[in-house]
Amino acid sequence: MSVALTQAAAARAQKFLAQRGTGIGLRLGVRTSGCSGFAHTLEFVDEILPDDCCFDSHGVTVLIDPKSLALLDGTTLDFIRESLNEGFKFNNPNVKAQCGCGDSFSV
Repeated sequence: MSVALTQAAAARAQKFLAQRGTGIGLRLGVRTSGCSGFAHTLEFVDEILPDDCCFDSHGVTVLIDPKSLALLDGTTLDFIRESLNEGFKFNNPNVKAQCGCGDSFSV
């Protein structure tokens, strides 16, 4: 099982971590939410939890809890800029459907 960051996502994550002044990497996950069932989560973390699955992608440590890993397997996290908007984007091959607003998904 694996999860990867694009070069753009890794560069942005490293920039955010440097600005924070602390942190060891990114925690990616999935939580129950929305009308379709699940939502992706992303946060900067300062410690590794005992059950975390750890990956290194372009020099960034990526942490995922075991329950989320099954739903994120094969996911690529990208950082995109579209017009005046920018942000991280999950490209998750396990998503079967999304709600109309795009905030939640089902597998």
